Amino acid sequence: MTNRSCCLGLVLALAATCAAGAEVELERMTSPELRAAVAAGTTTALIPIGGTEQNGAHMVLGKHNRRVQVLAERIAHELGNAVVAPTLAYVPEGAIDPPAGHMRWAGTLSVPEAAFEAVLEGTAASLARHGLRDIFLLGDHGGYQAALARVAARFNRSRAARGGARVHALDAYYRAGQGEFAAWLKTQGYAAAAIGEHAGLLDTSLALAVDPTLVRRELLARIPLQGERDGVRGDPTQASAELGAAGVARIVAASVQAIRTQVRR
Repeated sequence: MTNRSCCLGLVLALAATCAAGAEVELERMTSPELRAAVAAGTTTALIPIGGTEQNGAHMVLGKHNRRVQVLAERIAHELGNAVVAPTLAYVPEGAIDPPAGHMRWAGTLSVPEAAFEAVLEGTAASLARHGLRDIFLLGDHGGYQAALARVAARFNRSRAARGGARVHALDAYYRAGQGEFAAWLKTQGYAAAAIGEHAGLLDTSLALAVDPTLVRRELLARIPLQGERDGVRGDPTQASAELGAAGVARIVAASVQAIRTQVRR
């Protein structure tokens, strides 16, 4: 067997493996495996964006990172032609000195918006260089949604220079997990004050559904309602994995539908 036919056989074997959906995480693939996946039709890339911030006494600092990673993988498997880039855990969280926002609590990490946006642009350009045509930014945190839109707009203005690849700020992901899920929770009889805006019923339920180890269950009963001083806005004591599963299903379904619609354009 010649070296050329041997290499061709390897590429075909890798393409078959990737097409079968064996792996969607970019960092768990080899370089030839990614090249083969692109050749086999993997044209979409998801960039999960989390954040490292306080979530009260009952939920870990990396909640956003773990949640967006798991959900991005589920979305990629559902799409069948997508790869998931490494999760970005360093995001703008407010002023550091003097501290503002979540920086008032230990463990929160914040970076300047310009640095955050530059990392995203460089990541998208790298993916485009490797043949990914549609690159989606999945933001799990509300504070930087406008920044994602700016990154997409800047990148897309230079599409010709980037071989025609496009960046999409997937706002459907965030809307489904916050506004739409919150609206559904209200239909189940939960008050807006309990659902909360941060580390409350909604937030904690999603965490329990994605990865129960994100939540310190033994502390839930001792969380004060509306405990803003403790970094909590809402009532996490009513949270459950069952409720969170309904939110997860909405996020995945809405994201897959939006991605398929935008890729067809």
